[in-house]
Amino acid sequence: MTATFAAVFIALYVGHTVGDHWVQTHHQACTKGGPGWAGRLACGQHVATLTLTKGVLLVLVVLVLGLEVGLAGLALGLGIDAVSHYWADRRTTLARLAEVCRKTEFHNIGTPHHPQHPVTAKGKPAVTLGTGQYALDQSWHMLWLLVAALVIAAV
Repeated sequence: MTATFAAVFIALYVGHTVGDHWVQTHHQACTKGGPGWAGRLACGQHVATLTLTKGVLLVLVVLVLGLEVGLAGLALGLGIDAVSHYWADRRTTLARLAEVCRKTEFHNIGTPHHPQHPVTAKGKPAVTLGTGQYALDQSWHMLWLLVAALVIAAV
């Protein structure tokens, strides 16, 4: 079971990075945290393609390595991961969790909302991927990838 967990986690991790950064469309990335049905739909579409990406890589790893993984574990693990990903990617939810955990200042690092935000040579806010929001988002996803891998390997 240990080797299965390790292989499943690696497949989910790679699927996550590919799905979150290469498969996700620009529209989904810009809209998924927005209000109303447009935001919910964009987030749902992102999570669907992300989960499909993870599923394809996971099936490939399971078949090539001959791992014994049950369908119930796969469905439950990918389902848990998808729900947790959707929850965080609606953005206000993760921002609220950061607030509750007293991480708002870290959450805002690298954005114009932070008092020491990065600026361009002209003194305007500089856009950067190195934000606290991104770090908290990705660490949240890694936590749930671990849970999903445990469920898939154990069920």
